[in-house]
Amino acid sequence: MSQYQPPLADITFALEHVVGYPDIAKLPGFEHADLDTVVELLEQCGEFMAEVVAPTNRQGDTQGSLLTPNATVVTPDGFKEAYRQYVEAGWGSVPLPEEFGGGGFPRTVGLVIQELMTSANMAFSLCPLLTQGAIEALLHYGDEDMKNRYLPKMVSGEWTGTMNLTEPQAGSDVGALTTRAVKNDDGSYSITGQKIFITYGDHDMAEEIVHLVLARTPGAPEGTRGISCFIVPKFLINDDGSVGARNSVQTVSLEHKMGIHASPTCVLSFEGATGYLIGEENLGMRIMFVMMNSARLGVGVQGLAVAERAYQQSLTYAQERHQGLAIGATGPSSALIEFPDVRRMLMTQRAGISAMRYLMLLDASYVDISSNHPDPAVRARANEIVGILTPICKSFGTDMGNEFTSLALQIHGGMGFIEETGAAQHVRDVRIAAIYEGTNGIQAADLVGRKLGVRNGASMLEFLATMREVETDLADAGEQFETIRQELGRQFDALHEATVWMLRTGQSDPNAVLSGSSPYLRMWGLCTSAWMLARAAVAAAATGDAELAQSQLVLARFYAEQVLPQSAGLLGAATAGSTDLFALDARELSGPGRRVLN
Repeated sequence: MSQYQPPLADITFALEHVVGYPDIAKLPGFEHADLDTVVELLEQCGEFMAEVVAPTNRQGDTQGSLLTPNATVVTPDGFKEAYRQYVEAGWGSVPLPEEFGGGGFPRTVGLVIQELMTSANMAFSLCPLLTQGAIEALLHYGDEDMKNRYLPKMVSGEWTGTMNLTEPQAGSDVGALTTRAVKNDDGSYSITGQKIFITYGDHDMAEEIVHLVLARTPGAPEGTRGISCFIVPKFLINDDGSVGARNSVQTVSLEHKMGIHASPTCVLSFEGATGYLIGEENLGMRIMFVMMNSARLGVGVQGLAVAERAYQQSLTYAQERHQGLAIGATGPSSALIEFPDVRRMLMTQRAGISAMRYLMLLDASYVDISSNHPDPAVRARANEIVGILTPICKSFGTDMGNEFTSLALQIHGGMGFIEETGAAQHVRDVRIAAIYEGTNGIQAADLVGRKLGVRNGASMLEFLATMREVETDLADAGEQFETIRQELGRQFDALHEATVWMLRTGQSDPNAVLSGSSPYLRMWGLCTSAWMLARAAVAAAATGDAELAQSQLVLARFYAEQVLPQSAGLLGAATAGSTDLFALDARELSGPGRRVLN
């Protein structure tokens, strides 16, 4: 596995010229986070992730986390030490509130830190990601005593957090959970039930784990309306804030997974464990969505980050591996990078990764605007755009993570299928990202079921109109940009047609809209990513840096001509309706002579 090199030049260009970070730094509360300060900070962070965290990636994959006979989890060699240095350096606290010991930097900066850490070691990065989600939930819904008790050490990273949603009989259907919460005389609750798929549900890297657990109180309404959320710490907290006796939370087993082996995915059993209600009873779904929405953009970044690491490795391999003779070559053999199809795969990764990074950072910048802009109308519109972009970033970002890591493996040829090269680990690790924090099908359903209907469709149509403003910029930029402008125009037309169909059909046939939701979301992903590359190409041309301008123009043109046309090709699938999806019953789907479950 090749060494990880943080792409700091690409990130700096994205912040300064593509997503308008200098304007974010002018917002109230972010004055200390000017671009120069942030770039220096990220350079130090990149060095830390490359030197301390990245070397643990391969060891974590081969060794994995282990459940000991006394029901505690031991992480792979080097993880505990790397995490201690991570906490001491304060990297997890950078984008968190100063009130609880954080750095108070914008979410945009925190997202870059997350990319760097995830590229270095995705399995390692999941622990801080889940902790941040728990912190967000407590910031929104915890009372002052709860915040003061838990947040300072969670913000510092000394304590970590988890999300306990899923149960064996209730996967994505959270409303079917059965974990019970019975109120005690002292105001606490007794929590009983089992949770599965709990990332870092137990580990040896921190002295305390703060579980956020969804449960149902006696007499609560059925379904999602009757869910409440509780803090259930691994160890009870004494009155002086110190860690006390062990709570009744037991790690039953660890899942044996396809990838992210170092991340302990636990089955947890709560047997009358002491829990503390967050907010009020029956607010669990609202609190859960705070956690989920915080995590969904972060999961999209996982697709970007692992793709970046895989791309770096495939680029190195393509330069070092000699095989065959390219057209026009005179030597005994040619490097793989000299062959057109290898170049196609490298360019697809390079352009796509740049597009994904711009898109993720754009979403994060709107998160910052929605929270810190002084104008309520601007904050409200920014929040609408976050609602549009987040399911796109999560779904499209992780789909592309799967595709780009697969291309990186393909460049390795047969050696990619051999575990020792490390190419296969990237494919295995990133595969989960399209599944958790709401599968990508759920993201598509959210896009058409919730976000499309905001202001009767005006929100998304206005955003599409904003995207189309780049066509004028491209026309003014010169003839070299013309094919980008033309292709973007065609694809925006197809996306507009699909959107109008979705709006027209949704009221009368919601099943038809849901049937086309995934291809529709892919259309948005392709168009928004091409739009961001076009913006980057125009911005680079204005910097006066000829090499930068040329590279950004080529990436945008390649993507527009060779990747973006897929979007219009999805129009038929997006608008086909549900008839054929349900035309065959289970017997017909199984084929002749095959057993069908009754």
